[in-house]
Amino acid sequence: MSQILTIDRISKRYGDVVALDDMSFDVNPGELFGFVGSNGAGKTTTMRIVLGVLAADSGEARLGGKVIDLDVRRTIGYMPEERGLYPKMKVGQQLAYLAELHGLSRTEARDAVATWTERLGISERLGDTVDSLSLGNQQRVQLAAALVHDPAVLVLDEPFSGLDPVAVDVMSDVLVEKARTGVPVIFSSHQLDLVQRLCDRVGIIAKGRMRALGTVDELRSEGPSRLRVVAPGAPDGWAERIGGVRVVGHDSGATILELDAGADDQEVLQAALNTGPVHEFSAARPSLTELFREVVAG
Repeated sequence: MSQILTIDRISKRYGDVVALDDMSFDVNPGELFGFVGSNGAGKTTTMRIVLGVLAADSGEARLGGKVIDLDVRRTIGYMPEERGLYPKMKVGQQLAYLAELHGLSRTEARDAVATWTERLGISERLGDTVDSLSLGNQQRVQLAAALVHDPAVLVLDEPFSGLDPVAVDVMSDVLVEKARTGVPVIFSSHQLDLVQRLCDRVGIIAKGRMRALGTVDELRSEGPSRLRVVAPGAPDGWAERIGGVRVVGHDSGATILELDAGADDQEVLQAALNTGPVHEFSAARPSLTELFREVVAG
């Protein structure tokens, strides 16, 4: 049965350092949730509290309305940023062992290992030790370890770090497929273009607090109105004469303008046409990377 993952007003301090300050958000069944922030923002601390590795000073994490205890934690698939595999143990033996720790029978564990290693393209590595694998294949094994017991929720800390494009595609496809079965999936990543492409919703965290939360489209539509104008014959400074309009950048021959509330975009269009042909006049929404910089800087 699909369940919602709830982070409810979690706070955590280390002496005078505030790691998390009243952190709250949900990850819905079947949702890919991107959890992004600078190093030290509190992403890993949040995930470790969900897993019970750390205790919160206040607040709680729940799955399906139930406070996450030892029994609930057994249903969570976790991929830590610091990979947690036994380096000298063979891949197949290790995955089967981890599956059995989660309650699968020996036969169920063997079948699950075969399924996920085949899906992740590492079935030929079952007899290899983990430390003999490339970084990308080690991460595939780590993801298999998170999936092998058919988890009710997936919590992944920087799962795409260091992967080549082919491995990124494989891992992305697996996460999308898992979410489609109704599993809540939360992952952190510094690869914001990937987060923008994959995630249903995104939370941006800074200094232990959630600063922005919503779908990518919702987040990108917030803030001041921007226009992208391509007017090849326009002289330098043509837009600066328009009230309430600022030039905020240039991109491949386009001028990016930011409009104050109440500024008339039709006045901007007329000013551009007065300089000659206009090849493009469109709304310019910030990328998730640009939005991230603005939120963190703010």
